[in-house]
Amino acid sequence: MAESAYLAGGCFWCLEAAYDELAGVQAVQSGYMGGQVAHPSYRQVCTGTTGHAEAVRVDFDPAVISYEDLLRVFFTIHDPTTLNRQGADVGTQYRSAIFCATAAQKAAAEAAVEEFTLVWGKIVTEIVPLADFYPAEAEHEDYFVRNPGSGYCQMVIAPKIAKLRKAFRDKLKAG
Repeated sequence: MAESAYLAGGCFWCLEAAYDELAGVQAVQSGYMGGQVAHPSYRQVCTGTTGHAEAVRVDFDPAVISYEDLLRVFFTIHDPTTLNRQGADVGTQYRSAIFCATAAQKAAAEAAVEEFTLVWGKIVTEIVPLADFYPAEAEHEDYFVRNPGSGYCQMVIAPKIAKLRKAFRDKLKAG
């Protein structure tokens, strides 16, 4: 039976592209979480006034890949030490957050923060209860696949994918 992980770590295009590469990941959807406005638009979220973070819902088969491994990928492909920022993307919508659906997910998130504090130093990733997830507009889905030559994809997403492929070779989908 599939489970879901909800993660925010900067631009959702980056997270979606990375998690789509992993064996056991059945689907990844970009969206918005953690804000006060129901069904926000990308334009609204970009203002930083809705309180939402760009996030992804990762549907996965825990018999193939664990929630803990998804968190290890999360802490490897984004910088969890910068408050409300990932590289040139600045604002609360780019914050680092783990939205936990269960006590077990919260415990795993806390353990991952402890583990990766040894790597990164101080981590600012929020560990918060599951909030409403609002799917992003269709043009945000599969952004990296559809726009591989764009400057943002080449300069920001592609290096994260390369890092993922090197660090998690044994977790990638075949082919």
